[in-house]
Amino acid sequence: MNETIQLPPLREKFFRRERRSVPAARQFAYEALVGWGLAGTAVGDDVLLCVSELATNALVHGVPPGRHFLVFLRCDGHVLRVEVHDSGPGVPRVVDERDEGGRGLLLVAALSDKWGVGERDLGKVVWCEFACLRTGT
Repeated sequence: MNETIQLPPLREKFFRRERRSVPAARQFAYEALVGWGLAGTAVGDDVLLCVSELATNALVHGVPPGRHFLVFLRCDGHVLRVEVHDSGPGVPRVVDERDEGGRGLLLVAALSDKWGVGERDLGKVVWCEFACLRTGT
């Protein structure tokens, strides 16, 4: 039986600019999903993949040396929102399917219900949302 731990609807954590931060961000998201009763569901699996893709993009393209990125998760029982904040310039885009690499946002666009990019004072936030019904409430 899957035991659900009640977590607050908002979770956030900073990660360093290093390779091990991507699996750490995924683990952070998994722990939140367990607490919200969404681990092991189709939505939960999609969220984990999108967290990995967005964290990888932040690490490779958005976080200057010496900086961190922020993973923000919120679940209100109806919508689960993932945000990855970084301090790098530029606006990410979905690549053409014929391109050799850079398919991370293509996956995020395909798996999430909505996604987008917002501005910050320094950098950007890339976000995606998933319709969900928490099973732990």
